Order: sequence, then structure tokens, then C-alpha cells
Amino acid sequence: MTGKVTTHVLDLSLGKPASGVLVEMWRVGSDNKFEFLLTAYTNEDGRVNHPLLEGRNMNKGIYEIRFHVGDYFRKHGTLLGEHSFLDCVPVRFGISEPASHYHVPLLISPGGYSTYRGS
Repeated sequence: MTGKVTTHVLDLSLGKPASGVLVEMWRVGSDNKFEFLLTAYTNEDGRVNHPLLEGRNMNKGIYEIRFHVGDYFRKHGTLLGEHSFLDCVPVRFGISEPASHYHVPLLISPGGYSTYRGS
């Protein structure tokens, strides 16, 4: 099995995938400094078209996916007040088995979010 990291974003307030969400992937170093890896946007199904990490780029360590949901909410007119309550949602997670699939979904609404390790 080839290891990979995938993601998708679901808008619970609309009951549909969140398309057009900017996603950034970062590696967190032992000195707690961030190494930028890539940016991508979610497609019409709320998924990024390719793995965020895969194959020999999968290494043990700490990673962070940043979901820029504030722009998404502004675009869809679903702000709570003048400013979006959620702007950038960071999800920090560890990879201990590089040959495994790490699926990191994000469930969003204007007032909150949830995540879990999916399959």
C-alpha cells in the first residue's frame, strides 16, 4: 500500500460539499517551524483533486492542513456578522505510519467545525 494524505470539506450549513476552499499543507519541524508544502483548492465535490502527500513524500512527523474557510463563507454570503467567526482552520496531525492512508475531512458551518481521521 502506498501512503497518502487526502482531504475534503463539507458545508454542513448547506448540506453539500464546499467547493473552492483554499487548502495549504505544511510540515511542522522539531523546532516548531513550518515548512510550506503546497496549496490547492477543493473541487465541486469538496475534495482536492490529488493527494496532499503521497509515496516517498510521506514521512513520519507532524503536519498541518490550513483550510481558508473565511473566504468560502464570504463568497457564499454565510458570515455571522461583519467578520467571519472562522477564517483559517488549522488541523495539526501526526503521521506515524507513512505507508497508510490518512484522510483528513473537515466539516464546517459558519459557527463551528469538526474533523476526524477518515478512510
